[in-house]
Amino acid sequence: MNDLELARRALALLDGDESQATVTHERSLATRFARSTPTQATAVEQTTVELLCVRDGQTGSARTNRLDDDGLRAAAQRARAATIAAARSGAGEYPGLPEPANVDACAGFDPATAALDPAQAAGALRTAFAACASAGLEAFGLWTAGAVHTAIASSRGIALTEAVTDAHLKVIARDTAGRSGFASATSVASGEIDAGAVVSAAIERRASREPLELAPGAYPVVLDHAAVATLLEFLAELAFNGLLHAEGRGALTDRIGERVCAPNITIRDEPGASGTFSRAFDAEGVPKHALTLIGDGVARAVVHDTRSAARAHAVSTGHALTPGGDPDGAIPTNLVLHGGGAASLEELCAPIERGIYVTRLWYVNTVEPREAVLTGMTRDGTFLIEDGRIGRPLRDVRFTDSVLRILADTEELTAALRLVGEADLYGERFATAALCPALRATGFRVSGSA
Repeated sequence: MNDLELARRALALLDGDESQATVTHERSLATRFARSTPTQATAVEQTTVELLCVRDGQTGSARTNRLDDDGLRAAAQRARAATIAAARSGAGEYPGLPEPANVDACAGFDPATAALDPAQAAGALRTAFAACASAGLEAFGLWTAGAVHTAIASSRGIALTEAVTDAHLKVIARDTAGRSGFASATSVASGEIDAGAVVSAAIERRASREPLELAPGAYPVVLDHAAVATLLEFLAELAFNGLLHAEGRGALTDRIGERVCAPNITIRDEPGASGTFSRAFDAEGVPKHALTLIGDGVARAVVHDTRSAARAHAVSTGHALTPGGDPDGAIPTNLVLHGGGAASLEELCAPIERGIYVTRLWYVNTVEPREAVLTGMTRDGTFLIEDGRIGRPLRDVRFTDSVLRILADTEELTAALRLVGEADLYGERFATAALCPALRATGFRVSGSA
C-alpha cells in the first residue's frame, strides 16, 4: 500500500467528519563525530499517520505509527474525542479545511540521496579526519541525509503526495587550545556536498594565534552566509509570522508598506527556487507560491496558514506547518535574500578600516520581539578587519542588535548565494534552509564578551 492509499484508508475511519489524514514516511541516516572519531550513528525508518478532525471551528488531532486497522481506528477515535471535547467550550475560529487547488510539482527530490548510502557518510568523515590531522587539528560535526514522503487526503477532496530529500555536513576544526573554525554545506543532493571544501573552509577559519579582546561598541561588520542565515531564521519567526502579525505582536505590525530595510534588501519566500528544499504544498495541502516579503527595503507581506488567515481576514499563503495550523503560527521556510554586487568576502571587507568578520552566530535568543532584537554570540571564526582585510583573530563577542536594524544599515551583499541550513534531528524530519549572500553592514552592536 502506498502512502496516499494509507492516508485514504485512515481518512475513511472519520467518515461523516470534516477531516484530514497526513502520512509521513521518513528514511534517514545521521553520523555524529568528535575528536576525529565517530561517536553516534542512527538510521530512522518510520511511517506516521496524523488524523485531524474539525467540528464547530474547533480541531482535534491524534497521531500513530501503528498502521493496522486497530491502530488507525484508535487514532481516529482519539482525534474525534479531542474535537468533541474542544467544541464543548464553544465555537472556535478555525474556518474549515481548504478546498483542493492545482499544485505545481517542485524539484526537491534526488534519487541518489534517497538511496541513503552509508559509504557517503564514511567518505565524508575520512576526508574531514585526514585534513584536520594534517593541520594538527581535530574534527567535530555531523553528516546526515534523509528522504521524506508525504501524502495528504482530506474530506474536501484533497489528494496530494510529495517526496523531498536533504543532506547536510557540518565540520568544526579545533586545536588543543580550543580555537575552532566552522564550515557547513547543505543540499537537496548529498552528492553535491564537497567534504574536502567544507573541511578546508573550517580549517581556514580557525584562529592560528591567541585572539584579541574587543571592547563593546558599534562596529562595521561582515557577516558570512551562515551568520546571515541565522538572522533570516529569526526574522521568519518574528516578522513574517502571520499569527503574530494578526495579534499585533509581529515586528512588521503596522509597518506593511513602509521602508524597514535598506533599498538593496529584497527577501522572498521561494519554495520552488532552484537548489533549495522546494515543496509544492503545505501541511494543509494549500499550494505554495513565491511571495515577496520585503521588496527593495519595503515591507510587503507576511505569511499565513488557514487559521491565522481567518484571524487576519486574509487567505492562506500556503505556510501551514501542521494540519489545522500551528499554535505558534505560520512561518516561511524557503527564504531567499537576494544578492548584491560584491564578488567576494574580500570585496565586502575592502572599505572597512576597522571592523569585525563573523563566520556564524550561536546561542541566539530574542530580546524584544516587536523590534526583532536578538542577543547571541559569535563563534568558530571571529576576526578583526583592519585596513580592508581580515586580520587578527578576536575572542568571540556577545551582540545585542535588531535584525531589521542590521538590514536597514546593510551597505552591500555578495552576488553569490549559498544554501544554509541547520539539521534538526529531533522529531520528524523537516528540512529548512535559507538561500542567502554574505553582507556588510554598519553599527553592529557588540555588548560584551562571550
